Amino acid sequence: MIRKASLFLAGTVLGAVAVIGASQVHLSLSGQAHATDSDIYRQLNLFGDVFDRIRSDYVEKPEEKKLIESAINGMLTSLDPHSSFLNADSFQDMQTQTRGEFGGLGIEVTMENGLVKVVAPIDDTPAHKAGVLAGDLISHLDGEEVRGLTLEQAVDRMRGPVKKPILLTIIRQDAAEPLEIEIIRDVIRIRSVRFREEGDIGYVRVTQFNEQSQTGLEDAIKKLSEKIPAEKLKGFIIDLRNNPGGLLDQAISISDSFLDKGEIVSTRGRDGQSAQRFAARAGDLTKGKPIVVLMNGGSASASEIVAGALQDHKRATIVGTRSFGKGSVQTIFPLGANGAMRLTTARYYTPSGRSIQAKGIDPDVQILQDIPDDLKGRVQARGEAGLRGHLENDNQSEGETKKQPEATEQEDKTKKKEESGSSVYVPADPKDDKQLNYALDLLRGIEKHAAFPPDPNAGIPN
Repeated sequence: MIRKASLFLAGTVLGAVAVIGASQVHLSLSGQAHATDSDIYRQLNLFGDVFDRIRSDYVEKPEEKKLIESAINGMLTSLDPHSSFLNADSFQDMQTQTRGEFGGLGIEVTMENGLVKVVAPIDDTPAHKAGVLAGDLISHLDGEEVRGLTLEQAVDRMRGPVKKPILLTIIRQDAAEPLEIEIIRDVIRIRSVRFREEGDIGYVRVTQFNEQSQTGLEDAIKKLSEKIPAEKLKGFIIDLRNNPGGLLDQAISISDSFLDKGEIVSTRGRDGQSAQRFAARAGDLTKGKPIVVLMNGGSASASEIVAGALQDHKRATIVGTRSFGKGSVQTIFPLGANGAMRLTTARYYTPSGRSIQAKGIDPDVQILQDIPDDLKGRVQARGEAGLRGHLENDNQSEGETKKQPEATEQEDKTKKKEESGSSVYVPADPKDDKQLNYALDLLRGIEKHAAFPPDPNAGIPN
């Protein structure tokens, strides 16, 4: 079972999961059926009748497996925007995404005029060592034409068992003839954490929360602390903009890296017995250096868990714009060879007890980017509140109830207002990035704001 707090799935990856088998799911359903009235059986019979009618009378012979998968997916997607059915291929992609490593070549690719175009080879991977360059066009894989394949099909063929060779035919600009390069596949790890020095400040970008994230963060903080002398190091920027989320345990672990104690997040299922609380352990990876977290309308789920924990404990100052507002947790239930079911099983709450579902996290300092004219109106995320069928925010969370026992009717209306999401635009050139540059100035003392540095004594009690 994998617990995820993600906005969506993208890309492809391999992974291992603890299995809740199909038999357990079947038993659960049977038990529920016995516990309820006979209407459920009648409804299931209705489903069977409709299915049989489609099989016998539809104008064309239907794909029965596809029909059943669509029916299951329809049942799940009717619950909320994040529950869904994953067929075997989609489940494998999700596992790859989650694990963050696979057997492959180490190139970021796209499709151009029917050929695979290399966006960039990843450093220290087989493709990089073999001399594959950004801009190369791959026309053949093991002698077979790429033209006619989708990007996913081409990527699947380039992936494979470690140590197994593949022959690429490459069209390179300025080369008179196509090049043939044999590459031996190796383990490729998706780098979810990137970092660089910004003078006297360490900049860490977390693009998603997969199994490599915590290790990547530790490596980033260690190397930046070695490169920038302690007496000059002003602090760290943790960039979570456009990070759609990922594994819940990685969000908890990364939050723990900056906290010495206190609750990080709690989750609550349908009944109170399934509530869980996750607390920080002693030890701050940055040794107490100031932290600024960057956030925008594309920061969702696991990103919001990290931002919420650091904000509530006054450990970091949040700069940017309001986050996406996904305050639910999905559990992946494998279904054997048939794929898996992704089901929303809990809501999560920040340490102060607030739910950010369909509301998002408001930054401590709002900084808006300058949007180019040709992108105006096209870079605004709708947020969770804009998704059809989203879960409502249960404002009567434990923490809010304790804090505001005598809230007025008007305050209740305000609390129930759902609004999340904001601009997702981040300039490609750091010098044009207003949010990044404000964070740098804040850490250097050039900019002043009441929210920086945050006062740990004003955080929630531990």
